[in-house]
Amino acid sequence: MNELTKAEEQVMQYMWKLEKAFLKDIVEQFPEPRPAYTTISTVVRVLVKKGFLKYESFGKIRQYAPVFSKERYFKGQLNTVVTNFFNGSKVKFVNFFTENEDLDLSQLEEIKSLLEQKIDKLKKDGQ
Repeated sequence: MNELTKAEEQVMQYMWKLEKAFLKDIVEQFPEPRPAYTTISTVVRVLVKKGFLKYESFGKIRQYAPVFSKERYFKGQLNTVVTNFFNGSKVKFVNFFTENEDLDLSQLEEIKSLLEQKIDKLKKDGQ
């Protein structure tokens, strides 16, 4: 999966929120002062070419939609980070946060609870 530039990611954030949109709908999502309509149109065309957006034509107008979910994109990016910075080890990735981030006891307890739930589910499923 290709990485997104900052501008492409911003358009995709709006598209994931809108689910389907015409170019004018995407432009309206941007706060003032908005980028030029042609600039956003160019970014959308690039996203179609990269395979992030698909479209349906209604005459000369196109309605765009994401090809895959925000969660799928995030998972791919997270896997890239784990591979590139933690030698593919998810354990090292988690350890990074427990050792280097300012997590308080409440947050650590919440993480522990999530892990215990996942462990219980896997045991229940026979894995």
